Amino acid sequence: MVGDVADKDTRMWAMFCHLSGLALVLPIPFANVIAPLALWLIKRESSPYIDEHGKEALNFQISMTIYGVVAILLCFLLIGFLILPALFIADVILMILAAVKANDGLPYRYPMTIRLVK
Repeated sequence: MVGDVADKDTRMWAMFCHLSGLALVLPIPFANVIAPLALWLIKRESSPYIDEHGKEALNFQISMTIYGVVAILLCFLLIGFLILPALFIADVILMILAAVKANDGLPYRYPMTIRLVK
């Protein structure tokens, strides 16, 4: 990933790529994946920094969606009811942390992320 980015506009768009995952609270299925995907597709050509952060945000939201589906299936065994809130809290905290790092011009790699988009 590109480090130390001076352009404020570039850092802002990279931050928005991460924060767009907050669309998960909307009543639209897979909004947490669609929003970062749309931002990344629109802005990826304008900067390698935005491209890297956009891919990272998209991969993280895809991973969290997969983990969420597994947790929903585990609700039949009652353990999913404990996992779902933990996933939601981890999702929000890690998105905010990544957004702060992106706005500071620093690289960020989400933990436990399946990197499908390269």
